[in-house]
Amino acid sequence: MRCPFCSHADTQVKDSRPTEDNTAIRRRRFCPSCGARFTTFERVQLRDLTVIKKSGQRVPFDRDKLERSMRISLSKRPVDAERVDRVISGIVRRLESSGEAEIEASHIGEMVMDALANLDSVAYVRFASVYKNFREAKDFEAFIGSEKLTTDDV
Repeated sequence: MRCPFCSHADTQVKDSRPTEDNTAIRRRRFCPSCGARFTTFERVQLRDLTVIKKSGQRVPFDRDKLERSMRISLSKRPVDAERVDRVISGIVRRLESSGEAEIEASHIGEMVMDALANLDSVAYVRFASVYKNFREAKDFEAFIGSEKLTTDDV
């Protein structure tokens, strides 16, 4: 593994252990060249997935992009990071085990919406505002009204 700090080609593994949900291996690494320490995660990948975007463009599935979008929606919300990791792993596992090599972006978006609805209603509305391209306050009102969310939830 290449060092992310100095690009030295050979780093050493100092510690390996499974993550809490046993879906990945966490490795602490050390670079003998610059002395930096960093963490990597090793996950099982069942198949290469391709995402078909609305425009018809095909791009490789990126777990990190999925994680970033969910974490942005969940920023400053009282949701445990390990719970979010389990949800993300569950979404990826369902996608990989679906038997399909190509998946519509809208299908992934719906899976994320469902997951966020169960995690945190504010994050759910935040994600929906980007996913459904809200333009005005009335878009939020219509969405919240149609989803039967109460003002206590949001």
